Amino acid sequence: MILLKNKDELKALRASNRIVAETLQELKNHISPGITTKELDVIAENYIRKNKGKPAFKGYRGYPATLCISINEEVVHGIPGPRTLKEGDIVSIDVGVFRGGFYGDAAVTVAVGRVSPEAESLMKATEESLYKGIDKIRPGNRLADVSRAVQAHVEANGFSVVRDFVGHGIGRNLHEDPQVPNFFSPSTFNPRLKEGMVLALEPMVNQGSYKVEVLEDGWTAVTKDGKLSAHYEHSIAVTDNGPWILSLTGDE
Repeated sequence: MILLKNKDELKALRASNRIVAETLQELKNHISPGITTKELDVIAENYIRKNKGKPAFKGYRGYPATLCISINEEVVHGIPGPRTLKEGDIVSIDVGVFRGGFYGDAAVTVAVGRVSPEAESLMKATEESLYKGIDKIRPGNRLADVSRAVQAHVEANGFSVVRDFVGHGIGRNLHEDPQVPNFFSPSTFNPRLKEGMVLALEPMVNQGSYKVEVLEDGWTAVTKDGKLSAHYEHSIAVTDNGPWILSLTGDE
């Protein structure tokens, strides 16, 4: 069941997502060669709690950390630990926050120092695909319009869209209906978008094949061919004035 949010609920979602956005900005200031993923996790948890939020991922289905940090061939759900970031890495950071009864969720991929032109192209195309999808999040469009826009841009740039993981609705629960694929499938639930829907759109894009596998830790998903992957995410409300990106800093 898709739950529509009223204006007060959207304001609460905005507050949670603002903390997510600010946490990501804080992390960007610290990402450099030599820092460990665990150190980034501590920075994020401290920032979230200082701003009266709660890490949404920590303890969720047994997940052990505040952040999901996925490096290079890791697609999503990488667990922070002693690994040190190196020059040339690309690192995807996914943050969730619970505050005031509502969840926020967003992700970004960041270059560690100077990265290869291929990595830059992958990151650029993935972020652009997110905004192509966001532009379709308008009342009267269908969910498949969003999925098609993401997939078309990714594939036009020579990359592939991950099939095993998708976006989701978000609100009082971290994951709500509907699922939000980044690719079109005729069999996928395809509701018409209505004012008050809130979607977490999150393209996960691979340099090579779209196929992935999960490592023995039960969480970390990696590309099957070992090539690079990038991940960007925003939480967006459907409004009569167009898409409202909730997971931005500032007073939007």
